[in-house]
Amino acid sequence: MQTEAEVRDLAWVGDAVLGLYAREYILTHPLPGQFSRHELYEQMTSNQFLSGLGEPTRMEAQIGQVYRAEGLQAAFAHIEQQILPLFQKQVQKGMRANRGKK
Repeated sequence: MQTEAEVRDLAWVGDAVLGLYAREYILTHPLPGQFSRHELYEQMTSNQFLSGLGEPTRMEAQIGQVYRAEGLQAAFAHIEQQILPLFQKQVQKGMRANRGKK
C-alpha cells in the first residue's frame, strides 16, 4: 500500500509523462480545425478531463508508476490504452458540437 506522499510523488512524475505524451501526440496528429494546440493540450492533461476516468491524482500516479517500473514507452502505451480513447471521444464530440455553430 502506498502512502499519500508516494502517490503524490508518482502523480507528479506521471503528470510530466502525460504532458510529454500530449505534446508528442498533438505534434504528430492533425489538429481539428476549431482547436489550437494549447486547447488540446489543456484538454488532455486537465484534472477535469482525467476525472472522467478516475481520481486525477491516482490516474497520474498510475502513469508515474508504469514509467518508473517499465520506462517511457510503456507509460506512453498505458496512456494510449487508458486515456487516449476518452480524449479522442471528447474531441469528436467537440467537433460535432462546433460544426453546428458555424
